Amino acid sequence: MRKRTVLFYFFVLLSSASGQEVWHYLDNGQIRIGINRSAGAGVGWFSESGRDRNLLNRFDYGRYLQQSWYGSPDGSKWSGKPWVWNPVQVGGWQGKAAKVLDFKMDESRIFARTTPRHWAAENEIEEVQFEEEITLHDYVARIHFSMKYTGKTAHSIHDQELPAMFVNPEYSNLHFIKPGDSKPHSIRPGWPNERYQIFNEWVAYLDENGRGIGIHVPGIKTITCYRSAGDKKNRDKGACSYVAPIKRMEIKPGFHYEYDVYLTIGTLPEIRHRFAEIRKKANTGN
Repeated sequence: MRKRTVLFYFFVLLSSASGQEVWHYLDNGQIRIGINRSAGAGVGWFSESGRDRNLLNRFDYGRYLQQSWYGSPDGSKWSGKPWVWNPVQVGGWQGKAAKVLDFKMDESRIFARTTPRHWAAENEIEEVQFEEEITLHDYVARIHFSMKYTGKTAHSIHDQELPAMFVNPEYSNLHFIKPGDSKPHSIRPGWPNERYQIFNEWVAYLDENGRGIGIHVPGIKTITCYRSAGDKKNRDKGACSYVAPIKRMEIKPGFHYEYDVYLTIGTLPEIRHRFAEIRKKANTGN
């Protein structure tokens, strides 16, 4: 007998220091994913269904699971440091939210089109348009991202995060398979960034009990990662684990890039199996 999956969709109003937030969720009885519609529709919640334990860290607008692209130095400054052209889906570093241009939601998907803000300068970057489409499939969330650039400036080549993923600090052990290996390699990243080549295009952050979150981005074989200890006086303030599948790309006039992100929650064998099934279906065309 085929298991029947029931999808639920709903929204929640939450208050924050920057005002009222509007959250929308998809829940299929196995996993739950949520986006902040009042801030670029960025993904800020991912958990098992029926549990209040969010694995994603959303300490600030930069830590949502979202699109963020990098270009040439443009005279902007982030917290006094020289920065670059940097459209971010959720908003700027001081809390100015990005604008959602189009939003659609039903029992099976969330779709949003967004005008991003410059992370450092916080102005709207109208020559960039982001799109995302979110669907749930058993224990796996699929996010389809699209970036379109209509500007006239050719930006310098840069490592692009596809995407950045920040998780809560208890998920401290990063697992992945190195090229040429068959068994997962486990590390506890330090500070600053560390760079690794990966095989099978997935990584997973697990806690001390061996459960956590996995991310799979087809076609991406390089990651950067770190762990931040946060505020020394208050470890919960800013502490996190970070990983981003990356690819070096140059944003030129007419640039358009689309990619898929798959997320799941479970043990390492469960995460490996689910992502292997996705690769198998992609290879067979099913």
